[in-house]
Amino acid sequence: MGKLNSKLKPEQLEDLKRNTHFSEDEIRNWYRGFQKDCPSGQLSIGEFKKIYGNFFPSGDASRFAEHVFRTFDSNSDGVIDFHEFIFALSVTSRGKLDQKLQWAFSMYDLDRDGFISREEMLEIVTAIYKMVGTAMKIPDDESTPEKRTDKIFKQMDTNLDGKLSLEEFVEGAKNDPSIVRLLQCEPASSQS
Repeated sequence: MGKLNSKLKPEQLEDLKRNTHFSEDEIRNWYRGFQKDCPSGQLSIGEFKKIYGNFFPSGDASRFAEHVFRTFDSNSDGVIDFHEFIFALSVTSRGKLDQKLQWAFSMYDLDRDGFISREEMLEIVTAIYKMVGTAMKIPDDESTPEKRTDKIFKQMDTNLDGKLSLEEFVEGAKNDPSIVRLLQCEPASSQS
């Protein structure tokens, strides 16, 4: 793809303004930062893992970063370009709850079959546990990735078919804020 252009084309900027939750100035600022950090115009998995790891120095963020990277890389070409980056950032930082939950669902649905299996949930939860390391106190009933996965499935798998549909995932999260806490790996004390 070559080197990133020094400026966004007007039609690209208009598209991003229309389809993200960022203003023109914010998009330009993000673009400058992206261009500075990724002069090729692309963010590789290795660079992404390194950046992600800086946020979780007490654990191993590499597996979780791979899952986040896969979800950011919407065209599955093995790199994240500025458009993919800013669209994903828009959803994860400023999107409505439904958008964030759909995005999270796509990260958990590893084989992209439209469902989250227990094995897929366990893979992501295990990656989260490795990432947070010992930085977080975890309640006894969530002390292992398996226990946390069982707890999530018990609360979300309403039709008991052993997999979560998008609807079960979204409704489960909306109906029980503790589910969002479980998915995000927040301590139990943050519950109200």
